[in-house]
Formats: sequence, C-alpha cells, structure tokens
Amino acid sequence: MYLAKVIGTVVSTSKNESLVGTKLLVVARLTEKLVPEGSTEIAVDSVGAGNGEIVIVACGSSARQTSGKEHSVIDAAIVGIVDTVEVA
Repeated sequence: MYLAKVIGTVVSTSKNESLVGTKLLVVARLTEKLVPEGSTEIAVDSVGAGNGEIVIVACGSSARQTSGKEHSVIDAAIVGIVDTVEVA
C-alpha cells in the first residue's frame, strides 16, 4: 500500500467487463511527507474519493479483494481517504 493524491479521472466507454460500473481515478504516488514521487497510476475507487484528496492505494490481489472482484483485471484500488499523516 502507498499514499497518493487524486489528480484526475478517467472516462472509458469501452473496457473489460470486470471494470463495468467502477470509477477510475488517476493518482500520483506520495512520500511520507506528502511530496509527489514517481509516476502516476490509474486506480479503481472503492471509497468515493475526489479530486485533490490524499488516499491509500492497495495493489495486486489485495486491490481485487476490496472490490469483491477477485477475478477482475484490477491492479490498484483506492481503499481509504486520509485525514492526517503524522511522521515522527
């Protein structure tokens, strides 16, 4: 899992059947200090996140389990919206 910021949305009228009815968001990975690092990724939104929010992203089989679609093509899913981050 990692922290990310939602920076956009993806609209796709033609997609794999397992993605029908899902909301796709573009996320940018963040460091623990909430500084952008690395590349962007498309993630399925399972919590109702919006543009500009800091979120928690799960990857791989964990991402598929959050949406109840274990046999889907999902590789990244937003599983939480972050209120605060404290680093000691």
